[in-house]
Amino acid sequence: MRLNDFYALMPLLVLVGAATLNMLVIAVKRNHKVIYGITLAAHLVSLFTLMPLGREPYPLDPFFIIDGWGVFNLGLILATSLFVTMLSYAYFEQREERREEYYILLVLATLGSSVLVISQHFMALFLGLEVLSVALYALIAYLRTREHSDEAGIKYLILAAMSSAFLLFGMALIYADSGTMTFPGIAAHLKALPELPLLLLTGFGLMVVGVGFKLGVVPFHMWAPDVYEGAPAPVTAFIATVSKGGMMALLIRFLPR
Repeated sequence: MRLNDFYALMPLLVLVGAATLNMLVIAVKRNHKVIYGITLAAHLVSLFTLMPLGREPYPLDPFFIIDGWGVFNLGLILATSLFVTMLSYAYFEQREERREEYYILLVLATLGSSVLVISQHFMALFLGLEVLSVALYALIAYLRTREHSDEAGIKYLILAAMSSAFLLFGMALIYADSGTMTFPGIAAHLKALPELPLLLLTGFGLMVVGVGFKLGVVPFHMWAPDVYEGAPAPVTAFIATVSKGGMMALLIRFLPR
């Protein structure tokens, strides 16, 4: 990687550093205010590092692209996650559960959603989706003594597993027909075709189903209310904004091509 690549990925690297630092601080001494301060500072620094980006598209081939759309959505995700972080501090100050690990999971979920919005490759898409989903499994069931908390976590686990399965199968079919996993490569392949093959059409259909599970749209929304009810209030806000916003931004980037 070149030095400019590190500059372009700095918002994501700051989040990685914050998650690592939080783990180290928790290993030494638990302190809710310190962990909250680190998480808050990491979001502000990530937002600051976005300022020089986005004037011109900067591809990080083959996985990522830093462009105006990506920077705009990164800013929205980080700003929303910052608000959720501030809401979480007041929320957990009133509870006796161990609070510090929550912020590690929140930063990792934000990182996963950030990876989604700058992805231009199926591998990057799946990596971001899984980082986001695995963090959300634990966040949703974080309040272990709360009624329906475990149920909500298990139901989200099943929904996310179904989403990943459909997405992976759809990606496999698209790759089998197009021979590429990059969004520009798939777009070029589609432009060269006189009509859409059945294999490619099936692949896109499976991906739409997978995204439908992730976004909780009809008819894949049956357990979404249970997840929202069982999750802590800040996590519900995070799922409804950052998680779904990251997926929509990715979908808008992928479909017009």
